[in-house]
Amino acid sequence: MTGASIKKAFTIGVCRRPAGRMWCPALTLLWLILAAQFATAAEIVILKSSDIAAYNQAIAGFKAALPANTILSEYDLQGDLEKGRKLAWKIRASDPALVLAVGLKAAKAAQLEIVDIPVVYAMVLDPLKYGLTSRNMTGVLLEVPVERQLALIRSVFPNLKRIGTLYDPSKTAATIDEARRLIKANGTELVPTQVSSERDVPSALRTLLPSVGALWLVPDSTVLSDDSLRFILNAALEEHVPVIGFSKDFARSGALLCLSVNYGDIGRQAGQLAQRILDGQVTLPLKPLHPDRLELSLNLKTAKFLGIDIPKEIESKADEIY
Repeated sequence: MTGASIKKAFTIGVCRRPAGRMWCPALTLLWLILAAQFATAAEIVILKSSDIAAYNQAIAGFKAALPANTILSEYDLQGDLEKGRKLAWKIRASDPALVLAVGLKAAKAAQLEIVDIPVVYAMVLDPLKYGLTSRNMTGVLLEVPVERQLALIRSVFPNLKRIGTLYDPSKTAATIDEARRLIKANGTELVPTQVSSERDVPSALRTLLPSVGALWLVPDSTVLSDDSLRFILNAALEEHVPVIGFSKDFARSGALLCLSVNYGDIGRQAGQLAQRILDGQVTLPLKPLHPDRLELSLNLKTAKFLGIDIPKEIESKADEIY
């Protein structure tokens, strides 16, 4: 019900007395309260790239973080960028207070068509790579901060000398450069091995594993697919090399430990950010935010097989244990 329909309903709902018609004081007060609520309610439009579980989890978290009187509309571009541009143009014409773009295609559609309304994006991997830097845009990053991953590795392996990783320079060179800078100060050596296609992974891995004490997986689509992940995990276990990853699914499949994001938490943080923008607590442009909560997954069966003792303080913090 809109503010106008509420006013109409209460204008009709009068109290009658024998001498004629007049406002009922209780109804007048209730109308004033409801009118004030709707006068301050923000209208937010959600544009999602497609109808998948991960996006829907983020949207549920987003909605839960907003005030109850927020007016919400939701559109699905069904994986079609051109359809997304038409929807974004329609959204801009409706002039909402803010737009949430969920997924890369939704974010790109919003960027192309919406220039004068705040846009918060979520569930976008590496938004800077795709140029999501418009002055009216910000969001919550999907990746786990490199510094947090390396700190976890150090806490479990304080004497580790060499950490190996596979990467495609065309996709994750910036991640590797950041890791090199952070790791150098701790007396640990990063051993990055380049691959240019998934076919390069087996030979590169066989060369890398004998020379390192742990294998760190980064979100690189050239390196990681369903097939290559199984091969990587099996080969590492055969060499007694622990694997550190960024998804709880990796830990479930045999990686020793993983730091990952929770999609609902990403949405919740995006909702809090959206509300801060609407309340004037932060202004755009604003750099995208790192996730404020990460989930730790441990595979104690792998730890036992490798003869690794996980510190009790680390185990006590785990969200999931396998």
